[in-house]
Amino acid sequence: MEVDYQPALGCMHYLRNVKVQCFDCHRWFSCRHCHDQSRDLPFPHSLRRKLIRNMLCMICQTPQPAAEVCCNCGEWSANYYCDTCKLFDNDPNKSIYHCDDCGICRLGRGLGKDFVHCKKCNVCISISTSAEHPCIEGATEGDCPLCLEEMFASRTKVVSLPCGHYMHAICYKDLMCVTYKCPVCSRSAVNMELQWRKLDDEIEAQPMPEDDEDDLILPPVEIHIVWIGCNDCGSRCWTAFHWLGLKCRVCDSYNT
Repeated sequence: MEVDYQPALGCMHYLRNVKVQCFDCHRWFSCRHCHDQSRDLPFPHSLRRKLIRNMLCMICQTPQPAAEVCCNCGEWSANYYCDTCKLFDNDPNKSIYHCDDCGICRLGRGLGKDFVHCKKCNVCISISTSAEHPCIEGATEGDCPLCLEEMFASRTKVVSLPCGHYMHAICYKDLMCVTYKCPVCSRSAVNMELQWRKLDDEIEAQPMPEDDEDDLILPPVEIHIVWIGCNDCGSRCWTAFHWLGLKCRVCDSYNT
């Protein structure tokens, strides 16, 4: 039995049946990423996707105005086409929707389905976390604090931390291998309650050694009390010194 096999068209970034023409250099590329990574541009610039006017059908090689269907062969330019963003995508495993407030297309089934748009953060967030997420104005408009690449229009998944800061999901995974703290504000990026209570038990099992009164210049109480600042609750307080950790007397965190 013969199978009618048609190779997937597009590039390493997107599956699609068309190429797009850059508004500035008028050259054809499979996508904006292929354009921006090209070393053969006539002058340094980035492809401004929303200014795209023309597409080239890869099936019949017909240049034409950007549209959902080829005007010559009648084939779809892509399963998903956004006329605002000029985004074409044929990947059957992707769900994509356009957010008018963000002004771009995002991965997901859509607003009101699995995402909502937070006006203050100016970003779409998962419905499951929308109720308790802390708002920080324009939180995703900067660069990822780890890789320093753009977050707002990134093709890489972005996650929010309990403190309200954002970073790429893959960067968050790498961060958790070396620390539990947010790289921006140093608050705990994960629930550390179990670790803090284990530390309580370890400190109780290993009390500080008694001081020799002949060697003391100040009373013993002054030797073992230190002034700390807590990264989790922002409080400052006196606490007992121990080499295993300094406990905040306000929120019981050791992130000090």
